[in-house]
Amino acid sequence: MATVELRFSAQPEHVRTARLVAAAVARRAGVDEAVLDEVRLAVGEACSRAVGLHRSSGITAPVRVLLTEEEKQFSIEVGDEAPRSVPGEQSSDAPGGSDDLEAEGEDDMGLAVISGLVDDVEVTADASGGLIRMTWPTTPAALPS
Repeated sequence: MATVELRFSAQPEHVRTARLVAAAVARRAGVDEAVLDEVRLAVGEACSRAVGLHRSSGITAPVRVLLTEEEKQFSIEVGDEAPRSVPGEQSSDAPGGSDDLEAEGEDDMGLAVISGLVDDVEVTADASGGLIRMTWPTTPAALPS
């Protein structure tokens, strides 16, 4: 199992680099050429979401991207350190104003875009941050004749 780890400061200009790296590693891992645009777009959306969460929460930790090549699949994990409240639990310092609702709507839209691009996607979040795991099938490299 080959893994590439990318960490970048939560700046929007770094998202493009993450997209390019993800597409290059996906191509090398054997992801179908026809799907590479979807990989690029999904990674861009997930990284933009993580950057936005870090910036809105004042988090200085880097955004994490893990690109993993396994036997018959390629996966990308985009992690952030923006804490999420547990359902049913209200934070005492969260105002719950219109800015929070707007950010939540953008977050939901980003997840909808990712779900539309990736067949196998898993989203988890808790008090220590969130993780989006996306997986694509790979085709084995053809042996030279």
